[in-house]
Order: sequence, then structure tokens, then C-alpha cells
Amino acid sequence: MALGITPRSVRRTAATAALLAASVSPLLPATVAAASTASTAGTAVTARYVALGDSYASGAGLPDPTDPQCARSGLNYPSVLARSYGSRTFRDVTCGGTTTRDLWHRQGAKAPQLRALSRNTTLVTVTIGGNDIGFSGIIGTCVSAARSDPAGSPCRAEYAKSGHDELARRIRALSPRIAAMLADVRRRSPRATVMLVGYPALLPESGAACPSVVPFAKGDFPYLRDTVKRLNGVLRQQARRGGAVYVDTYTPTIGHDMCAGDARFVEPLVVAAGVAPAHPNQQGQRVMASLVAERIDRLRR
Repeated sequence: MALGITPRSVRRTAATAALLAASVSPLLPATVAAASTASTAGTAVTARYVALGDSYASGAGLPDPTDPQCARSGLNYPSVLARSYGSRTFRDVTCGGTTTRDLWHRQGAKAPQLRALSRNTTLVTVTIGGNDIGFSGIIGTCVSAARSDPAGSPCRAEYAKSGHDELARRIRALSPRIAAMLADVRRRSPRATVMLVGYPALLPESGAACPSVVPFAKGDFPYLRDTVKRLNGVLRQQARRGGAVYVDTYTPTIGHDMCAGDARFVEPLVVAAGVAPAHPNQQGQRVMASLVAERIDRLRR
């Protein structure tokens, strides 16, 4: 399957070209080619790599589980990235269900994710925020609301009962938490390049509906699309303020959303057993890895 990513959306450095070439194959071993073509500077940045974040980083629903309790896969974008650069040390503490709070506190039996950092860490990637605003609950609410008014915007109405957009409020409330997280990462790992990796496109940019695989009301597709964009906007803003690098995974994945059929990078809500709905598939994780790699190499030019 062709990726459909143009030179406008991804500048193909040697490292990203190898990662993208690997992503057209259903098998990951081809990504070892990236290690031989990755830039020397990029390899230095990724030498001691720690990956933090939620299920979009852990690779929920993918094969090759490395920690079933955290829905973590060896095919997630941090693992693809670490293999492609041949990271000297790699600690992947990403975990499904993680909120910003879990970065500092135990998540079940799991230690706080920030404890994985050290003063020797050279690269930190983080994907976080979706669970803070109630990602799973939003999906459930919107699916239920669609049954009463499939042609309208019942989910938007549900979240505006108090007279304001509740999801917009939650995203605003997330902003200081992201700022605090980035400050603490910088304190624990002062030499590291910190990359805040955003969320990919989940719904069509056009606002078009696909209720057969994503059973939302037609009018809620644009609302939920804009909610994801608003979340990414806060991540971008806080990365800039906190001295981190924001990795835009939304723009390059437009047209590869849950409604995109065989071209999708994110699985729809109606999926086969064993696949995580509304999460990046194997192709999507490879593309996310390529976008992080592109930013790493661009930083060192």
C-alpha cells in the first residue's frame, strides 16, 4: 500500500527514507536498513533513548507484545525508531491509559514513567494528553449519542450542556500539566532532546462521515476533528514554550484517518477482533517513527 505522504509533508532524509521504505512492507526487519543510513548526528541524539506516553506510543493492539499489561508492542514507533538508529540504551515505559498524572505516580503496578529518565538520557519522546481529556469516554459518549440523532450533532450538544464546550475546557486545563511535565523532563535529563509527539488525523479533514465504521452522528465528525486539532495545538504551544520539539503527526496523516479504508493509518471503531479501535495500526506507527526521525535529522543539519 502506498503511503501517500508527499515531499511537502515529510522531507525524506536518509533515516526517514529508510523508515518509509520499510513501511511499505508488512514486515519490520527491513527497518534495519535505516540504521546504516541514519545520520551520525541522529545516532548520537538517540544513543540513550527513553520513550514515555500513552497507548498511541505503546502500540496498543499491535503484534509482538513486550508488556501486555501496558498494551505495549515491539512494533510501536519508539521501538522502530530505536532499532533504526541502533540506540545504545532504550527504555520504553509507554503504557496504555496513561495520563499526565501517571508520569509522576504509579499506574497500577508500574512505576512512574518519569523515573526512567536520567542525566545521561539523550532523547525523550512523549505522546500524552488524550487520556487527560477522556479519550475513551468521549468515544463512548459520542457513539451512544449518535443513536438518538444520527444526522445531527448530539455529542457536541452533550458536551455543551453547561453552556460552554466541555472538551475545549479540558484541553485548556491540560496546558499547565504539559508545561509541568516538560519542565520536569528537562530537570531530570538536562542534556536530552525532548520531542512531544502529537496525535495523527483520526477523522476526515473534510468533515465527511463514515458511520458504517465510525458510528458517530454526521454533524459530530467536524466537531471531533476540531477537538483533536485543538489538543494538538496545545501540545505544539507548550512544546515551543518548554524548549521541546513538537512533532506534527496530524498534517502528514490527513487522508489516512479512520474513514480511509485500506489507506488508513488509524483503525476505525468497527474492527476485527484483536485490533485496537481508534489507534494507529502498524503502518501508522511506522509513519510516526519516520516523522520523529525526520525532525531528529533536521535538528542536526
